[in-house]
Amino acid sequence: MDKVMDALDKVARSFENLQLKAGFLEGATYPDGTQVPMVAATNEFGNPANNQPPRPYFRNAIAEHEGEWQEAMANLIENGGDTRDVLSIIGEIIVDDIKGSIRQLDAPPLSPVTIARKGFDKPLIDTSNMLNSVSYEVSEIESQTNS
Repeated sequence: MDKVMDALDKVARSFENLQLKAGFLEGATYPDGTQVPMVAATNEFGNPANNQPPRPYFRNAIAEHEGEWQEAMANLIENGGDTRDVLSIIGEIIVDDIKGSIRQLDAPPLSPVTIARKGFDKPLIDTSNMLNSVSYEVSEIESQTNS
């Protein structure tokens, strides 16, 4: 039993200082300078002032795939994967799942005005800038100090 606990402690320590961020990372912008994370959040949660309903692609991806991500991570750790490599593989999987959720979302439908402007009726897809901005990064956890 001590060997098992030692192995688990070693794995836990290897993840202590690393973090995985997935989604719309800082610095992602549209050609006009608009921040992609702001547009992504507005699409996710809606904007009642602009009569824009929520289109929860991100929450849908998490609800649909979270268990798969956990299982994949457990399998990679079990097979002795390097911590940074494990997080990178999981990051790639999460990015693919978020992009898939963006592509699949078809409700609520767009307004007739938006369809006429775009020329097609696919919510969340226009220039594909948001779709192509889904990314991940593995990095050291920054120390939190109150100075």
